[in-house]
Formats: sequence, structure tokens, C-alpha cells
Amino acid sequence: MAIDELLDEHEQGERVRSWLRNNALGILGGVALGIAAIYGWRWWGTHQAQEQQQAHSTYAAAVKQLEEGATDKAGALLAGQKGTYATLAALRVAKAQVDAGKPDEAIATLRGIQAEPTLQPVIHQRLAQLFNATGKPDEALKVLDGETGSAALELRGDALFASGKRDEARDAYAQALTGTDVASPSRRRVELKLQEAGGQVPEPVEAI
Repeated sequence: MAIDELLDEHEQGERVRSWLRNNALGILGGVALGIAAIYGWRWWGTHQAQEQQQAHSTYAAAVKQLEEGATDKAGALLAGQKGTYATLAALRVAKAQVDAGKPDEAIATLRGIQAEPTLQPVIHQRLAQLFNATGKPDEALKVLDGETGSAALELRGDALFASGKRDEARDAYAQALTGTDVASPSRRRVELKLQEAGGQVPEPVEAI
């Protein structure tokens, strides 16, 4: 091998060693961060799994209390709980309270649910049902504000009709029908409500 090639290799080696010396802290820091990120991700996954397991255990315990008729104990178990399991269990508690003739307690339970955004419309609809059933249509309209689903529109129509606002109720029922499948069991119910409000039931649009 030629002398100049050896010198080139030596020079290149020196440059590499010099670069390593100058950047050693950065390299070590990057490696440390990478290791920390891996362990952090694993810890987070384990933590999430443990939380899910705990939430499921609480849900199962609350359901057991409900089956035994201990509604108050089931509600106490869910106090301060969050997440899907807690929401589903609280909905069952509210239903049990309604069945026991305690609508005000059911309303309090539903109001206390810290639901995920995807489940929030369900909470609003259950609350609206209770408000309508207990003669509080104005409260039902408040909780349904911004809701656009067919079920919410039907409940809005119920609240408006109870408030004596037949024209607005008719519009709400008509909108609810547009989003209700022709084969849905609830369609006939909405049609009857629309007719009671003085509306005309439209001919169903057949799928092409």
C-alpha cells in the first residue's frame, strides 16, 4: 500500500477519533434517551393495562352490587371513576334508580358521569328522557343543545311538544325521520308523534 494512502487512512482515523471525542456526550445522551424512551413506553403500556384491569374489576363489582339490589353501594364504588367501564356501570346504576322509582337520583348519577366524548351523546339522551318524563322539558332542551342525531332530535321534539311549541316539535320530528331507517322499529313511533304534532308523514325514499 502506498505511503500517501496510509497517511490518508491515518488522517481519516484521527478525524473519526476527534469527532467521537467532541461528540461523545451527545452520543451517550442520545443512547440514554433512547433507552429511557423504550423503558418509558413499556412502563406506560403496563400502567395502562393495570388501569384497565382495575376499571374492569370495579365495573364487575358494581354490576354485582346492582344484581343484589344494592344500588347505593354500586354508586359508591363508581364515585370518582373515569373511563368507558365506569360510564357503562354508571348508566346501569341510573337505570336501576329509575326502575326503583328514583328519577332524581338517576339524574344526579348521570350528571356525575365523566364520559368520553364518544359516549357523551348517550348521557345527554338519557338525561333528556328523564327530564321529559319528570315534566322538565326546558332542562331536556338545554342538555340536547347541539345534538343532531335522530334519537336526540326525537327527544327534542318531545320536549318542544310538552312546552306547547307544536310547530318546532313538528320540525324536530321531521328531521328525526330523515335520519331514521325505514325498517327501524322506532320509525313508526316518530311518525305517530309527527302526526300528533300536526305534521304530514313523508313517503319513505326507496333505496336505488
